[in-house]
Amino acid sequence: MKLTARPGGPLTGEAAIPGDKSCSHRALLLGAMAEGETRISGLLESEDVLATARAVEAFGAKVRKQGSDWIVGDGPWRSPEAPVDCGNSGTTARLLMGAVAGMPGVRATLTGDASLSARPMRRVTVPLGRMGARINGAERLPITIEGARLGGIEHRNVPPSAQVKSALLLAGLGTVAPVAIAEPTPRRDHSDIMLAELGCRVEVDHSPDGWIISLGDARMLAGCELAIGADPSSAASPLVAASIVPDSEVLVRGMLVNPL
Repeated sequence: MKLTARPGGPLTGEAAIPGDKSCSHRALLLGAMAEGETRISGLLESEDVLATARAVEAFGAKVRKQGSDWIVGDGPWRSPEAPVDCGNSGTTARLLMGAVAGMPGVRATLTGDASLSARPMRRVTVPLGRMGARINGAERLPITIEGARLGGIEHRNVPPSAQVKSALLLAGLGTVAPVAIAEPTPRRDHSDIMLAELGCRVEVDHSPDGWIISLGDARMLAGCELAIGADPSSAASPLVAASIVPDSEVLVRGMLVNPL
């Protein structure tokens, strides 16, 4: 197939941009861990995000679509009857490891497609093991993880990874022990912000070594309403096009403007 590009006129109007993928994953997972229901608007309905929706359903959470919103929660987590397929989503696999690690009595095997099964998992499984998580197969998927009563951790997030930080914060919900993550280079803080929205106390301190993110005493999550901002990567094409074509004016509503 050959595509031919020809000059056009100004771009005008409103661009409908889907929700941010990283926020969508976390909204489903945290909503499934919370007491009561969480209503999510603007959820990105991509295959990776839907893999997270199917995964939390396998653990007993109720997930349904109501109009354009998604409702999740209102069900205690249990051990899935079959391996949980994370598809091609590394975020689904790594964050689920953290969530399950702090749930005594819950046991699950996480699998994925050929591409995901070739990706390394030790950056998540090793610190979770230091907290006391029971993990079988730490290198690659499939990995079996069994929830346990965890201890605390002080983890230096180097090289920086938002998924590693998020997994440890989720595991920390299942313990009262101190949990702190040092970030010389700040990473995406969607999990930090969303945990606070659902009632968890998250503290961020600046130190000579960077940022220290820690969990406070309040670690119970309560369902709420979450609005997912428009994805910056998806918005880049129409916004950049409008910026370079004279007399253009393009509007994007609900833009995610988090600096990180």
